Amino acid sequence: MAHFAQLDENNVVTQVIVVSNDDTSDSNGTETESIGVAFCQKLLGADTNWKQTSYNGNMRVRYAGIGYSYNAELNAFVPPQPFASWTLDSGTADWVSPLGAAPALTDEQTAARSYYRWDEDAYQADNTTGWVLETPSAE
Repeated sequence: MAHFAQLDENNVVTQVIVVSNDDTSDSNGTETESIGVAFCQKLLGADTNWKQTSYNGNMRVRYAGIGYSYNAELNAFVPPQPFASWTLDSGTADWVSPLGAAPALTDEQTAARSYYRWDEDAYQADNTTGWVLETPSAE
């Protein structure tokens, strides 16, 4: 089975559908994206825009999700920007915080099930902060 993402006028994914390999293959049985796109357009409208996507991420960096965007320059599906201050890493097509990755957890923090979350308001108030350590209460 092949998967195709429908894109709106802003290249944002509006739906992902499954298409039979028979509907994406030429007479020799070779799968071709353009054949799959033509099938999707025949099925859902000639004016629709489609890109093939893959569960295992072997094309376009990752599987397309509704709300993701297709970045033609990177030939990648990009998830929505999580926070206003985060920027897109063109090498990975992932969003990164302006402070980099969250700090590493100590063994004690891991044992306590602690984790870091991003606090955009804290970052906007003081751009040297943003990662906040959270520890669930023991109940």
